[in-house]
Amino acid sequence: MNAPHVVPRISRRGDSLGTENAFVVLAEVNDLVRQGRDIVSFCIGQPDFPTPTNIQDAAIAAIRGGKHGYTPSAGIDELRAAAARDMGLRRGLDISADEVVVAAGAKPFIAYAIASVADYGVGDEVIYPITPVPIYESPIEVYGAVALLWHLPDARDCAF
Repeated sequence: MNAPHVVPRISRRGDSLGTENAFVVLAEVNDLVRQGRDIVSFCIGQPDFPTPTNIQDAAIAAIRGGKHGYTPSAGIDELRAAAARDMGLRRGLDISADEVVVAAGAKPFIAYAIASVADYGVGDEVIYPITPVPIYESPIEVYGAVALLWHLPDARDCAF
């Protein structure tokens, strides 16, 4: 007789990761939409319109042209250069493509930044603002730092 398969317990660090409430709310919104309700959702940065046809066509052409699979870890060179130009023009700065990293979201970079400045369990403090990005506190605590909430004086001054 074989012993029952035992699933290993998740680490304390992994167990302490929080849930991003935006995805909880998104699931509720999607459920209401499936019920036929007309919903205007402000819970996540998901567009409420279809991807424009020219973008769909460009994506299909890129895939058919062999532009699929892994990209360089910092992002596609042409995209990094375009982002550097755009951000530089918008902000009046000289930004090099070498200073730009492209990713599918900010959460990994938030976690990397916290991991690079906080040592586990030594009392390091990380100040985080109240913003529309609700995932700051969880990785701060996972990396063993103390999360300190910073109340912004006026939300209109934020660049969100």
